[in-house]
Amino acid sequence: MLVVLAMTLAGSLLGSLTGVAAQTSSSGRQLLFYNHAYGVFDRETADAVEHSAYLKDFANFQVRTTTGAGGSKWTGRYLMGRQTYLEVFGVGDLPGADGTIGRAGLAVSAERAGDLPTVLNRLRDQGITDPVVFRQTRDFGDGIPVPWFDGVFTSAQYDAFGAWGMEYLPEYFADPRSKTEPAAFPGDVGRERYLSDDYAKHLMRDVTDIRIAMTARDLANTVPLLRSGGFALHPVAGGGTVAQRGGTTIRLDVAALGQVGLREVGMSLNRPVTRHEERLGRSTLVVGPGPRAVWSFDARR
Repeated sequence: MLVVLAMTLAGSLLGSLTGVAAQTSSSGRQLLFYNHAYGVFDRETADAVEHSAYLKDFANFQVRTTTGAGGSKWTGRYLMGRQTYLEVFGVGDLPGADGTIGRAGLAVSAERAGDLPTVLNRLRDQGITDPVVFRQTRDFGDGIPVPWFDGVFTSAQYDAFGAWGMEYLPEYFADPRSKTEPAAFPGDVGRERYLSDDYAKHLMRDVTDIRIAMTARDLANTVPLLRSGGFALHPVAGGGTVAQRGGTTIRLDVAALGQVGLREVGMSLNRPVTRHEERLGRSTLVVGPGPRAVWSFDARR
């Protein structure tokens, strides 16, 4: 979530990450990868997604309420793939201003333990002198918060979009209620380990492309994080940016505040299919032909 949702700030954590980063040199490899994105939509669209019989077959689909740090709660509709996923919220599903139409977010995560401190070091090299470092927890229902992931925002100031870097924590993987997979290699904190293999029972495999419209300030906050994570950045007309590498292409367009939001998501499929079109509120999911799907969301309010 954005800053108001995601974190319990901890100065000791900031010091810890700084100390590790000072001992870690960049090897030039990519450190952060697309993890998930979310958008906040009108209630008609959110309800259509939640109650769609087609989506339950199309993807590993869940509707759940999550309790995070400080008792913050959010209710989302989740389409989960092999390594990546998508969250759909309706108006009011996130607390405060973050629950209004057009709000959106993007998480990019580390695959190897210890890579987030290197990202923090790279941010400081780019002049981000006051990054927002936080630890998110998750409550599985017993009132005891379990450490979930460490994260970093480049700024606490945003208009309607926030991107954060994150690294899942060993305590979360160790909790059997997380239903995560065993490590594939020493230091594995990756996306595939975090997500279940239930995607294989459905069509959706992964998010391959995503397009989000945002203000110039929100874009300026996001670019240093993507650059520090190792993405290859390419400017586009109108002042936007395309970030490539790591399996998912991220396009960020500049728009006026009244026109921001998640606009389009491309997905790979587990097998090729004939063309199917599904209208979900004010959005359209086109599946096929072939092993690909595109979900487009109306820009009008």
